[in-house]
Amino acid sequence: MANTLSGKRVAFVVAPEGTEQVELTEPWKAVQDAGGQPELVSTSPGRIQAFNHLDKADTFPVDKVVTDVSPDDFDALVLPGGVANPDFLRTVPDAVRFVRGFFSQQKPVAAICHAPWTLIEADVVRGRRMTSWPSLQTDLRNAGAEWVDEEVVTDSGFVTSRKPDDLPAFCRKLVEEFAEGKHRAQAKSA
Repeated sequence: MANTLSGKRVAFVVAPEGTEQVELTEPWKAVQDAGGQPELVSTSPGRIQAFNHLDKADTFPVDKVVTDVSPDDFDALVLPGGVANPDFLRTVPDAVRFVRGFFSQQKPVAAICHAPWTLIEADVVRGRRMTSWPSLQTDLRNAGAEWVDEEVVTDSGFVTSRKPDDLPAFCRKLVEEFAEGKHRAQAKSA
């Protein structure tokens, strides 16, 4: 995997608090190990508070604020989970527009656990085959997605997984899809 993402910038979009730490740190490490440049994008400057389920974990410095960046600045997008993180992000119009822009620009996107809530708000799941934390399956089906209970699902540059136990498969697949670059079919749901 070394250098398969050389020169690629990857946005990790998270709320100021509520991100499941391992769903941030493991994909971040996978991007770095593949030679990519991960950047933490949030809705406000400073630091974000990550969580280990419901317990506070570490804090991480924000590299960019979502209002100061564009999908044009990045090659791919990662949306970590945690219940509170995507629930907050979907209420921030600038974050929703930023996420939607990756789909309209045909750029690869990876989302795990509860992160698809933000994708539902961005209206980019219609007609897509995907997975998530099981409690989101009705929301995703109602938004037009084909929900399946699988470790990792790929649909034309769009990678989804269910939970932290799926991280090894999720990280392998996101690096592969990010290395491939743009996928024309990615824009079909944007």
